[in-house]
Amino acid sequence: MDVPVRTWDLALPIERDAAAPVVAQIARAISGHITAGRLRPGERLPGTRDLSRILHVHRNTVLAAYGELGAEGWVETSPSRGTFVSREIPSALRARQVARGARAVRAAGYPFEPGPRARETSRRGSGLIELGGGVPDLSLVPVAAIARAYRRALRRPGILDYGGPLGEERLREAIGAMLRSTRGLDPDPAGLIVTRGSQFALALVARALLRPGDVVGVEELGYPSAWEAFLAAGARLVPLPLDESGLRVDGLEALVRRERVRALYLTPQHQYPTTVTLPAGRRLAILKLAAAERIVVVEDDYDGDFHYDGRPVLPLASSDSAGIVVYVGTLSKILAPALRVGYVHAPPEVVSCLAAHRRYLDAQGDRAMELAIAELLEDGEIQQHVWRMRRAYAERRDVLARALREALPDALDFTVPAGGLALWCRTAPGIDVDRWAAAAREKGVVFAPASEFAFDGRPRPALRVGFARLGERELREGARRIAAALPSAGGGAARRPR
Repeated sequence: MDVPVRTWDLALPIERDAAAPVVAQIARAISGHITAGRLRPGERLPGTRDLSRILHVHRNTVLAAYGELGAEGWVETSPSRGTFVSREIPSALRARQVARGARAVRAAGYPFEPGPRARETSRRGSGLIELGGGVPDLSLVPVAAIARAYRRALRRPGILDYGGPLGEERLREAIGAMLRSTRGLDPDPAGLIVTRGSQFALALVARALLRPGDVVGVEELGYPSAWEAFLAAGARLVPLPLDESGLRVDGLEALVRRERVRALYLTPQHQYPTTVTLPAGRRLAILKLAAAERIVVVEDDYDGDFHYDGRPVLPLASSDSAGIVVYVGTLSKILAPALRVGYVHAPPEVVSCLAAHRRYLDAQGDRAMELAIAELLEDGEIQQHVWRMRRAYAERRDVLARALREALPDALDFTVPAGGLALWCRTAPGIDVDRWAAAAREKGVVFAPASEFAFDGRPRPALRVGFARLGERELREGARRIAAALPSAGGGAARRPR
């Protein structure tokens, strides 16, 4: 039995002063919609009472129009179900519909600059094993707990009304407690703003703190999406050299001598993409130089919750006594990317500036979701979830490391990182890493060549493989497929890299 469906009001141009009868106008307008493909075979038309109300005509007028359309084969009517566009429309008419539909997507009639080039993203499924990056395992997400907390939040009075641009105070307090415990920070809620993910946080920081022409130093291997956020604000990016310990301070010093630097973007906890942790001496030197030159340090702590060996290193922001660090964090890695919860910790006057810009960009976040996550933080549910993830990811890191060393003993060299969600591997001489990545995809496995993270886009003898999302069998099979693709990259007789 069909359930009646409430349809959208159908836009039909009817002119009461026209020479053509209203019945004919209605029939011609509907057949025109069908011919143009706006009404498709099998699609339900409004009931005669509804359409007469919409058009302000007598119901008998609509009945007559539907009768004409039925006689001509445009529609078919069932007394118990309603009136539908006929499924027997000739194939020639369907071909015209397709052609008209293609023409309906017109090119813009005005000049504009194309947007940033989007990075290619893979689709899971069809046996494809993705080792491309640091993506969490969504099967571990405490969905039931989140759903219960979200339902409770929806029952709170006024929760579906407008909120403030800073985010729910309860969540800011819960994040503040987390940062005091795990990051050595002591933020007042006025120094925190909750955003829709860390990418929006970076874009907000760029828009609020940068002006066209401002120089921003970035790591020469880094996070292209952050670079795009700065470029969109009109900044001029200058790549800074890295070595095996992360950002080279002498490179930053040389840039400061040449240019007036407005900001520095860093990933010091686990440098993206190389995973190395910036040593304490370099951290202090960067903070000292930035304070002297009044440089904004944008610290992106994108996966600082995942450390497995030894004690975690505190962020730059924990040693900032000059108020120069803008600390960007996210809950997407410990919950799920789709929940879109990030945050910024900065001096209160900077956070107020961010909130002022947020008012016209996004206004606010998902208040119910923010309250739900606050509850889970207060109850310790998220903390327990993080502990479970750390155990699982540490095991997967070790599984992938062993599998790669067994399958590619002479092609890859890497240090198992103490934290993070991926391995950074150097390749032996003679291997074309980009060709290797393309050949690997053909064999059903994806990894990220270093060129994807290079500021100049040029190949580098390195690659990145993520381990968090996959189980032991998939990780071992992924390593096997990567090895099988190696001969296509000129690595048949590869030596162990130095």
